[in-house]
Amino acid sequence: MSKLEDFLSAEDEQEIVEAIRIAESQTSGEIRVHIEQECDGDVYEHALEVFHDLKMDNTAQRNGVLIYIAVENKSFVICGDQGINNIVGADFWNSTRNKIATQFKSQNFKQGIIEGIKESGKSLSKHFPWQHNDINELDNTISKS
Repeated sequence: MSKLEDFLSAEDEQEIVEAIRIAESQTSGEIRVHIEQECDGDVYEHALEVFHDLKMDNTAQRNGVLIYIAVENKSFVICGDQGINNIVGADFWNSTRNKIATQFKSQNFKQGIIEGIKESGKSLSKHFPWQHNDINELDNTISKS
């Protein structure tokens, strides 16, 4: 993979943003996707920094989920805020990770991200159901750096 722009097409990105919108329509949780060309350090620690930089730890219920992807490293991380981690078990993270990994192994990057979003949204909706007064606290677009 030579360029970050080659990882997903514009159409792929729109489908991912739509998957986020649909998932968030059932939950007060917030889901973001961040893609970088390469991570020079520890991928997990960097994903936590990105989580903070995107202000995902500023949601009212502390229920944000980040899917972070480092393209050249062939790595991804799913991390959630304190409100989620206090409620869900390891099965939540493992199930989401496995759905993404299965698709990524077959080079189905868009589908892997969408599966991760759907799985996250399904779990979030159980623990943080959408309420009438919920607002979308974070941007649904894919962030890149």
